[in-house]
Amino acid sequence: MRILPSIVLLWACISAAATVLPERDSKINIADFQPKDIISRDVCIIGGGASGTYAAIRLQDLGKSVVLLERKPKLGGHTETYTDPANGAMTETGLVAWYDSDLVKNFFERLNVPLTTTSFVSSGVTTLPVDFRTGKVVANVFSGNASEGLTNYVTQYQKYTYLEDGFNLTYPVPADLLLPFGDYIKKYNLAGAVPTLYIFANGIGEFLKQTTLYALKLVNLATVLNLEAGSFQTTLRHDNSALYESAASVLSSNVLLSSNVIAVDRSGECVKLLIATSEGLKCIIAKKILLSIPPLVENLGFLDLDATEKALFGQFSSAGYYVAILNNTGIPDNIEVRNFGADTPYSVPVLPGPYFIQPSGIPGLFSVKYASQTPMPDEVVKADIVSAVLKLRSAGSLNTTTPGFVFYSTHTPFELTVPIDAIEGGFYRNLYALQGLKNTFWTGAAWHAQDSSKLWAFTEKLLGEIIAGL
Repeated sequence: MRILPSIVLLWACISAAATVLPERDSKINIADFQPKDIISRDVCIIGGGASGTYAAIRLQDLGKSVVLLERKPKLGGHTETYTDPANGAMTETGLVAWYDSDLVKNFFERLNVPLTTTSFVSSGVTTLPVDFRTGKVVANVFSGNASEGLTNYVTQYQKYTYLEDGFNLTYPVPADLLLPFGDYIKKYNLAGAVPTLYIFANGIGEFLKQTTLYALKLVNLATVLNLEAGSFQTTLRHDNSALYESAASVLSSNVLLSSNVIAVDRSGECVKLLIATSEGLKCIIAKKILLSIPPLVENLGFLDLDATEKALFGQFSSAGYYVAILNNTGIPDNIEVRNFGADTPYSVPVLPGPYFIQPSGIPGLFSVKYASQTPMPDEVVKADIVSAVLKLRSAGSLNTTTPGFVFYSTHTPFELTVPIDAIEGGFYRNLYALQGLKNTFWTGAAWHAQDSSKLWAFTEKLLGEIIAGL
């Protein structure tokens, strides 16, 4: 009788897991678990956002056994759809659209979720420009030649098309990529593009002070081309979360929702993970693991990080990004209140503060996106959102009332960045060198961009390395 290589390797993993470490040093002892609580898989994926979910579906379709771990009760990450309990109407609070690409369309087709073209223009809605520091209407909002600005932006971006695939930088790193983005805008006459770029750069932190590399990564070439072509895609039924609900159904028992990773041991031939689930503690034995969560040291307390990993991940910092749905604002359903700086270059608003308070599409409910240079406590964010609404009344801009929160979510940490000297010193080259070490692979926004379409493409290219040897 022929024993399959994968079975031989699995037995080697289990044996090594049970014997390789002295019991006093082992975080995870296989002998402590009943057979029903031991899960053996080719790949364990930590994080059920865009990247992790895509990887799980694709690996399963490629014939590999997977288990996907997500700490929340549902998949989707930054894709969050609010459903009004009163009438079942839905509105997107997070991600609203994807690129028009074969990869995107194939993934949606695989999960049987139909797409349609979408526009970012809301008909019948008037924008009220306000500086949320004061609540006063901004009389002279900057406007420039948008067509010229975007043309110049594309021309400059085409010098760095390798950024479309990741942080595959050339060395020495081009000096322009290290400029504050405000200086880059001046140097290449991009002023006319600023109002458009800023809309798509939500969550970037200080827009004009941010390093140009990160601005180009967040508002990439595909973003501009899809905008100009009017080809952005959204779900036909206006329920973006349906994609992840379908993925959860396809993965079935291979996705563990509301689960938390307690410890990981990568010292043996395979990886052992101790997981807390709604059904108790589980032990996962995986030949390889894929992490798709933000690689901040404080996020990875469960992982046996080595000195190199700690040194790299410890250089990351992030911005704060938050979303909410408000009721009882007193704002008319046909008014969008958008934040502009009364005395800032290009009228770029001062943070922390809301980007906008806009009609959600559900009568009486308003969508808010709020940003800060660094993460903030949720209670502080909520208080500032309420304050922003009430300032509109005190300034005489709108007859607002004290709002309530029917939905609130934090997307923090968002837009992980490192200092300029780290970029120059080969940070991303060293970061990418971690792929595959200790049977561990990495994906997610820190490795490419805060962009689901781009992350699916990045993850797709990584799959070949992950399945090698399985």
